[in-house]
Amino acid sequence: MKKRLLTFLKEQIKKQYPNYSNDRLDEIMYGIEGIYLTITKTIIIFALSLILGVFKELIVLLIAFNFIRLFAFGMHANKSITCLIFSSLVFLTGAFLCKHITISKEVLYILYFLVLIIMIKYAPADTKKRPLLKSNKRLKFKILSVIVTIIYFLITIFINNNLIINSLIIGLIIECILIIPITYKAFKMPYKNYLKYGLSA
Repeated sequence: MKKRLLTFLKEQIKKQYPNYSNDRLDEIMYGIEGIYLTITKTIIIFALSLILGVFKELIVLLIAFNFIRLFAFGMHANKSITCLIFSSLVFLTGAFLCKHITISKEVLYILYFLVLIIMIKYAPADTKKRPLLKSNKRLKFKILSVIVTIIYFLITIFINNNLIINSLIIGLIIECILIIPITYKAFKMPYKNYLKYGLSA
C-alpha cells in the first residue's frame, strides 16, 4: 500500500511540476514518506496505548521527548518496521513507567546530572541522511539542548505533578539513549556523519 501511494503521489507531482529535477523529486518524496511513516506509526502506538490504558501518559511523554529531540536530534532507524518495534517498546514502556513509578528527589537529581553530562558531550547527534555540517549550528543545538535540560530540571523542582516529573526525565533519558555512540553502534549506523565531509569536531 505504501509503495503504491508514494508512486501515485510522485506521478502527480511530476505532472504538476514537470520542471522538477530527479533530485528535487527525491527530496520531496523523502519528506512525504517520512510523514506517511510517522502517521502510520503514531496510529499504531496510540492504539496500543489505549489498549494498555496509558494514552494520557504517552501523550505527555511524547511532548517532553519531541521538544528535546528538536535540538539534540539523534538516531533514526533505517527500516520502518525496526522504527515501529523500537518506538513501541520504548514509548509504551516509558508511558507505563510514567504512570506507575515515583522517583525520589535524590535519584532525580542524579539522573538530571547524568543527562546534562550526556547532552554536553554528545548533543546534537546527526544521521547519515541529515549530517550537521556547520559547526556553529552544532554548537547552537548543543547549547539549546543543555538549556532545555535545565528548564526540565527547574520544572521538576517547582511542580508537584508526578506524571509531568516522570515524563520530563524519561523523555530526556530516551533522547540520551538515541544520541550516544553505543546506540548507533548497536544498530550499525555511522556516528558523527559530518566528519565524512572533512569537517572537524
